[in-house]
Amino acid sequence: MSSNSDMRPVGIFDSGVGGLSVLRAIRQQLPNESVLYFGDQVHVPYGRRQLTEVRKFSEAITRFLLEQGAKLIVVACNTASAAALQSLRRAFPDVFFVGMEPAVKPAAENTRSGVVGVLATPTTFQGALYASVVERFASNVTLLQDNCPGLVEQIERGALDDSETRTILESALHPMLDRGIDTVVLGCTHYPFVIPLIREIVGQNVRVIDPAPAVARQVARILDLTERAASPRSGTLRFFTSGEASRFEELLPRLFDETGEVWEVVWDNDEIRIK
Repeated sequence: MSSNSDMRPVGIFDSGVGGLSVLRAIRQQLPNESVLYFGDQVHVPYGRRQLTEVRKFSEAITRFLLEQGAKLIVVACNTASAAALQSLRRAFPDVFFVGMEPAVKPAAENTRSGVVGVLATPTTFQGALYASVVERFASNVTLLQDNCPGLVEQIERGALDDSETRTILESALHPMLDRGIDTVVLGCTHYPFVIPLIREIVGQNVRVIDPAPAVARQVARILDLTERAASPRSGTLRFFTSGEASRFEELLPRLFDETGEVWEVVWDNDEIRIK
């Protein structure tokens, strides 16, 4: 890559604010990279939608981020990765993509009890990506799964530690604890924002795996391979939301340590334009 392209931003998208957990890890790993973040809040959550619909959203968002100058796309959404990552790579063969993969492999390699809990959306559990990871790495491990209905919506509201959020997590985790889990895999990028509450529920002897740092490392590897030239200055941030910009701006300080411009976009059939 030329030095001019190296100055182009990394593009990240999610169904809502969940991908901010991935952005946080990328900023820690690559503070000099500029980033475009797209939260498709008008369609959140993706986890209850059909695979074909999620693919359509993902392709349109990718086109939009590329039009804004993105040099690499991070699909910071487990549901979109499960539904659309392969089709995105076919549709945009010259673009580097980094997707989310449930961290079943490190969980299976390090579990002592042989019982692992996985929290993810229905679409993630139904996807071929999850099935492939389980088949390759977890054949000798008992995996206990839960969809955590309503948890994404709670996090989108900024309700990280209220009674309803606690009830959702306790309903998912208490049966798993009764069956002996010693590891919890977070298979949705929204869920790292409730890690403090999860740890309260499961206790200090249960490991909680956030996949975001591994994704950030993969982004760094790809940029290194494409001859990334580090900028001497901290990279800029721009945020796009298909929901209300004011609501996104309100949530940012609760979920993320930095601010930036927030632009509201609208869906026009299958195209996205800045409002």
